[in-house]
Amino acid sequence: MPGIRNVVLVHGAWADGSSWSKILPILKAKELHVVAVQNPLSSIADDVASTTRIIDAQDGPVLLVGHSYGGAVITEAGMNPKVAGLVYIAAFAPDEGETLGGMTQEFPVTPVFGELQPMAGGYLMLSEKGVKEDFAQDLSPEDNYLVYATQGATQGAILGTPIKTAAWHTKPSWFVIASNDRTIAPKQQISTAKRMGAKTLTLASSHVPMLSQPQKVADFVLEAAGSFGASAAAAH
Repeated sequence: MPGIRNVVLVHGAWADGSSWSKILPILKAKELHVVAVQNPLSSIADDVASTTRIIDAQDGPVLLVGHSYGGAVITEAGMNPKVAGLVYIAAFAPDEGETLGGMTQEFPVTPVFGELQPMAGGYLMLSEKGVKEDFAQDLSPEDNYLVYATQGATQGAILGTPIKTAAWHTKPSWFVIASNDRTIAPKQQISTAKRMGAKTLTLASSHVPMLSQPQKVADFVLEAAGSFGASAAAAH
């Protein structure tokens, strides 16, 4: 079949690979080879290196999918020649030299930033209240707690680290806008997607649409993967 068959999923801050648990089986059922990266969240460079190892391990062209901060990771890691396209889900998509903290300053401060709890070594965790009200407010109580309990401690310095390169300038991109997001401002997502020229899907969702509306997100990823003809896929 034409199209991209390898999909690499990249989680964001205060998360881990389990954030993809609801769309993984949907994509696998469509005979895609899907893997989720487990990033250390210790620096952008470390997370790009971790993601690159997984990209390199795939046996053909890759559709790279990033959620939240994972969008910054795929923006750099997407320069890998194996990567054919990029899908951003309620994500950052910085340009070269931009920082994540700098991007947010142009938009209203979202409630989640009041719920960050400092840890030793400059790391940050999200409070249970922050997850419940501002990160994953449209999940069931059970799923909401799972998001809280499995989150990865995230190095605060990531927010001030400039991005080295932006793959979306040269690779086709797609963007899921979460219109009820209380973590990354919806206006920021709209502005970012427009700047990229990305194909968009808007969902009335919290910051985690891949958990709250997995079928719609999975269908969008499938659409992106299927948009590559056989010759275009083979070229990567």
